[in-house]
Amino acid sequence: MRSRDARFDGRLYFGVTSTGIYCRPSCPAPPAKPEHLTFHPSAAAAQQAGFRACRRCRPEASPGSPEWSVREDAAARAMRLIGDGVVDRDGVRGLAAALGYSPRQVERLLVAELGAGPLALARARRADTARTLLEATTMSVTDVAFAAGFSSVRSFNATIRAVFAASPTGLRRAVRRARARAGDGAHPPAPAPELTLHLAHRTPLHGDSLFGHLIATAVPGVDAWLPDDGPRGALHRALRLPHGPGVVALAPPAGSSASSASSDTVAARLRLTDLRDLPTAVQRCRRMLDLDADPAAVDAALAADPALAPLVARHPGVRLPGAPDADEQAIRTVLGQQISTAAAATLGARLAAGFGEDLPESLRVPDGPVRLFPTAETLATADADDPRWPGMPGSRRATIRGLAAALASGAVSLDAGASWSRVRDELAGLRGVGPWSTEMICLRGLGDPDAFPATDLGTRHAAEAVGLPAAPRALAERAAAWRPWRGYAAALLWASSDHSVARIPAADHRPPPVPHPEEENTP
Repeated sequence: MRSRDARFDGRLYFGVTSTGIYCRPSCPAPPAKPEHLTFHPSAAAAQQAGFRACRRCRPEASPGSPEWSVREDAAARAMRLIGDGVVDRDGVRGLAAALGYSPRQVERLLVAELGAGPLALARARRADTARTLLEATTMSVTDVAFAAGFSSVRSFNATIRAVFAASPTGLRRAVRRARARAGDGAHPPAPAPELTLHLAHRTPLHGDSLFGHLIATAVPGVDAWLPDDGPRGALHRALRLPHGPGVVALAPPAGSSASSASSDTVAARLRLTDLRDLPTAVQRCRRMLDLDADPAAVDAALAADPALAPLVARHPGVRLPGAPDADEQAIRTVLGQQISTAAAATLGARLAAGFGEDLPESLRVPDGPVRLFPTAETLATADADDPRWPGMPGSRRATIRGLAAALASGAVSLDAGASWSRVRDELAGLRGVGPWSTEMICLRGLGDPDAFPATDLGTRHAAEAVGLPAAPRALAERAAAWRPWRGYAAALLWASSDHSVARIPAADHRPPPVPHPEEENTP
């Protein structure tokens, strides 16, 4: 706190008893006297202790704690589920059922770990969403209340006053005055349903390898890279959300260099059919870009290996290229087994054209996504001889149908609170899902920081180029020294390669055409 170290934003919060305000460690305000300080493990705990959010440092908008992305215990799984909106949709009982605990056990666990129970943590999340909507849109206060997940306008008003020491209209007036002083009148709040948000993260962030991987593995029609959308282009992605579809446009951050961004936010433009999905959409975008990671801790650990140290110096702040929907990512991963990245994208586009759902016109932009990827339920019930299946070996089609059936029935669970070790055991029982697919599903679908696809051809080639073993078994043994960051080591090796996943395409790059649903599915 004394050194205003931004690396600890989101890890802890401090309250000032003389002012009744709580802040993040990097707050620029003059430090308070030690006798007036209290420390809290979460924003919800500070709010429960009666503190209001600082208006200078916006502590409630800090990047999330990296703890919940790298741990597999019940508290971490609970935090991932709360972030995905499970408490708002299913209540504390739904959260407890997903974790396999009783509601009372979950309450005790979270209070001991975070100083607040699941309802208080969800309330803090709703308050942050409400503030975002008040400041970024022209929606009415009533619409903001229900879109943020509050059950009544009365509870909404009470929460906003308690957390921010201002009324909802007061918050909106304050941000408008600030914009006017900054001369930002050319960018007024957006009308719903499009919202422009800035997703916070810890620096540095290696944007080229993160966005390069997402662009290289994009499925035309579901994902779209638009190089002319903004200074460095934007990746548009169709989202399947609890209350309806949405589309997000994510822009690579600018920085001191093309590869390592110094900016501490990523711009995200969201178009939603139902604004109640905003918190879930934001959390899934954060997971897709791994924005809650602690790059300083990861880089320090990997740089201890002499073979990786030069790579860390050249590519600081690598992230795990994730996915907003783990079930979808699992199917896309199996679809891409033993074929090139480009061939996997083509097959994925044809599968989506045959079985996916078209996006409403209100969510579309020229050359952007046009449909959602098919659900596991749809693929599990599709006949094996359905002509909409793209051309592929019969064994691959059987594997996809088997995986889809396991996902649809719950035999394999890939929700935000899934246990990575349990998922590995579940996937091991499926025919045709091998070690490569299992590790890639855990790495990209679930964000497991220690997933390591030792059999991946790109990983092996990049390892060999820096003097590491190329044979899968020898590479896996060598990678044991990188635990628990083997997933980031794989991402670092990918970033060091000359493959398309390591860079953002050139400005004149154009994506392949989007298949039409009636187009003949040929290999």
